Amino acid sequence: MKSIIILIAGLIICYLLMVALLYFMQRSLLFNPVPPVDGISTQTISFINDDITLQGWVLNQGKPRTLIYFGGNSEDITANIPLFEDLFRNHTVYLVNYRGYGSSQGSPTEAGLFSDAMAIYDQIRHQHSSISLMGRSLGSGVAVYLASLRDIDRLLLLTPYDSISEVAQTHYPYFPTSYLIKDRFDSLAYAGSLKLPVLIVTAEFDRVVPVKHAENLRDGLTDSEVSYHLVSGAAHNNITDFSQYREIVRAFLKKAKI
Repeated sequence: MKSIIILIAGLIICYLLMVALLYFMQRSLLFNPVPPVDGISTQTISFINDDITLQGWVLNQGKPRTLIYFGGNSEDITANIPLFEDLFRNHTVYLVNYRGYGSSQGSPTEAGLFSDAMAIYDQIRHQHSSISLMGRSLGSGVAVYLASLRDIDRLLLLTPYDSISEVAQTHYPYFPTSYLIKDRFDSLAYAGSLKLPVLIVTAEFDRVVPVKHAENLRDGLTDSEVSYHLVSGAAHNNITDFSQYREIVRAFLKKAKI
């Protein structure tokens, strides 16, 4: 009996240590800042928010319509430049590194990314006739939050989720992630307030953000006109390599006549 008690106590201690490890390492798991990128000939731009300088790039300058892009948790957003110059040729596109990413100052947190998104919008809104947003993976949560508080024309979401808390629960089903998560990115909480055309594109074999999380978000967009598409054969990280993804985006823009 004593040995069983010792075994149970040991298992409990191991479990609690793993919970503690998840709690203290969560931001290093959620945010994976990319290093600065050199040799990009595209026009650079800077934004200042909370005494933090954010660095990025501007594509297709001079267009009345614009699109702000919010990338994934470990995405080199400059890799999108050739595609976006063509895909969004009728838009000026802003690619801005999150705080702590690339040459942007600071450290990433949910509150920081939300604040920066608002600041970027507010600093460019008078330069354009309309502003659309695109968010990929982690960035979909930033885009949904901003769309819930500002006048947005169109919202494009690539491999989005209902909340980071729910995604974490999927990956760590035996841990109380809902009580551990600091940066919740609860898109589902904001979804009901949106009233605009929304495009959701998911990957059939997404193991990072399983499709069920995008479906939950879709179902929560009760007052929006939602176009939902699943790219067959695609995974989380290679979905943009599929011609189907590009055709879906082009069709969404064409339908909207923008």
